[in-house]
Amino acid sequence: MIDTIPELANVVLQESSPAIPENSAAALAVGLAAFGAGYAERGIGSAAVGAVAEDEDLFVTGLIFTVLPETLVILALVTIFLVG
Repeated sequence: MIDTIPELANVVLQESSPAIPENSAAALAVGLAAFGAGYAERGIGSAAVGAVAEDEDLFVTGLIFTVLPETLVILALVTIFLVG
């Protein structure tokens, strides 16, 4: 395994052609950010609904915590405009 590390580094760091094109990397970044935001919202949403069911004053707090992971997707979309 230690012998393959320099070969892997040469493949990743090659200057003539990158391992993944820029547009594909940007699409992958947005897709993974959306997947991570959805995964985070899964637990946040259920906790927010439970909190609001017990105390209606926590609605705004629950809404803010539910929307917070979506900022990751917005920041990932910025990378598309920076790359493209």
